[in-house]
Amino acid sequence: MPSTARHVAACCSTPAALCYWFVVSLIAWGALSLVGTAWSPLHAPSSAACLLAMAVGCFANWLRNRSYHCVITGPLFLIAGIVFLLSGARLVHLDTRWIWPGVLLGTSVALLLEWRFAQRSAS
Repeated sequence: MPSTARHVAACCSTPAALCYWFVVSLIAWGALSLVGTAWSPLHAPSSAACLLAMAVGCFANWLRNRSYHCVITGPLFLIAGIVFLLSGARLVHLDTRWIWPGVLLGTSVALLLEWRFAQRSAS
């Protein structure tokens, strides 16, 4: 019995994929910022709103373009955004000054892994 599932390989980011990520992230940020008008931890310039929007962009980009690094950065941005959100809502008391360097390091590692292991397009 032949399998109908097909394997889709991860690939390197392209300018079109980056543009798609940016547009989806911008729309998600706008929606989260709208919620932030009623709930201050998600106000427009908050780290939580920015990171959660970036996570939405990464998940959408992975589903559409299979950008290798998005499978790493999506969860990274989501976790960091939730930590900032919980801290901003004063549900947890954490020192958040180390989150951005962790996000930067994780993103750098993801991009290096993409550069090293992802399939390059045939163009």
